[in-house]
Amino acid sequence: MSILANKDTRVVIQGGVAGVNAARRMAEFCYLNKKSLYVEAFVYPPDAGKTNEVPYGSGLLAIPVYKAVAEATKNHPSINTSLVYIGADRACAGTMEALNDPHIKLVSMITEGVPEKDAKLLARQATKLGKVFNGPSSIGIISAGSCRLGVIGGAYDNLVACKLYREGSFGVITKSGGLSNEIIWICSQFADGITTAIGIGGDAYPGTDYVSYLEMFENDPKTKAVVIVGEMGGDLEERAAEWYGAKKRRIKLLAVVSGFCQESLPKGMKFGHAGAKEGMKGEGSARSKSDALKKAGAIVPPTFGALGPAIKETYEEFVKSGQIVPVADVPASDVPRLPKTVEQAMKDNEVTVVPLIRTTISDDRGDEPCYDGYPASELINKGYEIPHIIGLLWDKRLISKQEAEIVKRILMLSADHGPCVSGAYATILAACAGIGLSQAVAAGMIMIGPRFGGAVTDAGRWFKYAVDNKMTVDEFLAYMKKNVGPVPGIGHRVKSLRNPDKRVKELVGYVKSLNIKTPCLDFALQVEQVTAAKKDNLILNVDGTMAAVLVDIGFPVDSLNGFFILARTIGLIGHWVDQKRQDSRLIRLFDYLVNYAAPKRREVPPLK
Repeated sequence: MSILANKDTRVVIQGGVAGVNAARRMAEFCYLNKKSLYVEAFVYPPDAGKTNEVPYGSGLLAIPVYKAVAEATKNHPSINTSLVYIGADRACAGTMEALNDPHIKLVSMITEGVPEKDAKLLARQATKLGKVFNGPSSIGIISAGSCRLGVIGGAYDNLVACKLYREGSFGVITKSGGLSNEIIWICSQFADGITTAIGIGGDAYPGTDYVSYLEMFENDPKTKAVVIVGEMGGDLEERAAEWYGAKKRRIKLLAVVSGFCQESLPKGMKFGHAGAKEGMKGEGSARSKSDALKKAGAIVPPTFGALGPAIKETYEEFVKSGQIVPVADVPASDVPRLPKTVEQAMKDNEVTVVPLIRTTISDDRGDEPCYDGYPASELINKGYEIPHIIGLLWDKRLISKQEAEIVKRILMLSADHGPCVSGAYATILAACAGIGLSQAVAAGMIMIGPRFGGAVTDAGRWFKYAVDNKMTVDEFLAYMKKNVGPVPGIGHRVKSLRNPDKRVKELVGYVKSLNIKTPCLDFALQVEQVTAAKKDNLILNVDGTMAAVLVDIGFPVDSLNGFFILARTIGLIGHWVDQKRQDSRLIRLFDYLVNYAAPKRREVPPLK
């Protein structure tokens, strides 16, 4: 048997991330004991309507999240227990909500720092309603082989080491969360383990005291002895001693009280727990508590280290008298192993995983990203700039200073082309419709294609094709006319020989001033001479110029549109911000901008 937590316990967890973590630990316990997870719902208003995924073995369980406790218990009427993982400023209201729900009989609160007035109020309400309020600052409750509430018991390996997959004979009540795990382990090594272990929390005014739980253990025939771990401060241990000494009890009581060091320190000093504070006149000292427990007939070892042997001696007496029949340990092969994560299994060289993707350009697994092996901070500190990062991520090489300057100029010259081009216009329309930055810029990006900016890659591909195949301009133009169509990178809607594109002149002039080899650019300029002679707007445009130059300095053809996309993103963001700054309203086309070529208004014929 066990107390408080058993096979019939069904749980709602109130709280966010910490509550989900507790559910994961509880699922590990269920997996160890081959039981279904008894967490049926979460209450966390910000995520109401969603589900939390809780790992169970190698799978995931979807647990619904509700706005209120009443909603959770209405949908899951078997819920009878609530675990509170709510911040201290809201914990009282959340716990009161759980206590007042007729379905719930037990509330255990992990929350630390709860105001004392709130703790007193909650304790009184629980008593009034005949319910159990455990905590605040409780690590939880665990019944071996049956149920775990909270993270008490520690990691999975510790659950196994403490033999929590089967019931023992010792109850445990502690104020300290850490010591609760220690005592559980001691009971499993020096005796046959525990029935139930309870962390009541170390606050000055816990919702339930030692006596209440001792009464429950006294009425549990499976529990033969109870270990309590106390500390200085308050009078819970004295009241436990008074209860134990009042009459002959069925259970044996073992107790240790921490804090004898207080005798060497100033009176009234407060320790780690809110309740661990000796009175100014020595009330509640570790020594007075230990003396009271000894006087009541409890077994009180002289030191914490002597607790294990005392438990062993008590256990052997029960075995000798026939009150406990030793149970053979479960073979290790029968104890379920918690499935490892893929990451851990790989680290242990136990599994080979075929990667989903392969990357050759960056690695962010260390303390900072490395671009093609170079740490980002070192690149910054040694004077490298954005064009060099583009070179590393797009072409896996550190480009030269000259090449970086060319890339910088390309980005600057093509960052924007006014509000009237399709990409900018789409972004402006989206901004005026109240669309967010990323979506509005994406709308502008969708416009990039063969007629707007997307000609860079195609221009580079065909200029490179002509150069690689040593074509003449006439041969190239004939080939393009027959097999492809208009030459990408040639032609402009607005610019012409009489109205040249200064961006092209700027870029060509700079590149030529470097005295580097530019076969693609030279060929593109030769093509322009022929095409512009036929029609003066068939000039080498900025897309074609960018393409030829970038191919000449070694960038892969398939990356070329990326330069236009990267550069133009700067302008599109600017247009979005500009419209937001002006608080622009939704745009609707004026009628006079539309040629209504549809038929005139006419009568609808009868339906046949």
